[in-house]
Amino acid sequence: MFTHQSHPDIIMRLKRAEGHLHSIIGMIEAGRPCLDLAQQLHAVEKAVAEAKKTLIRDHLDHCLDDVAGALSRDQRHVIDEFKAITKYL
Repeated sequence: MFTHQSHPDIIMRLKRAEGHLHSIIGMIEAGRPCLDLAQQLHAVEKAVAEAKKTLIRDHLDHCLDDVAGALSRDQRHVIDEFKAITKYL
């Protein structure tokens, strides 16, 4: 199995989000205010979204470069631009 350098960090982020999500469930069961719940759910969403972005960027950095191989400067520019646009995912 191929593992990217970012995978341990992604796993750590997701495990933290998983623990946080369990805490939120407990907050709901305890009848905590909706504002508190919404804030905590927002934090979990952001953590998962960041994990996804990291995974996608790492994949592009490694897998796309491996497939593309050596390219001319003009061709390289297109790939670099494609990778740069992923920050808007």
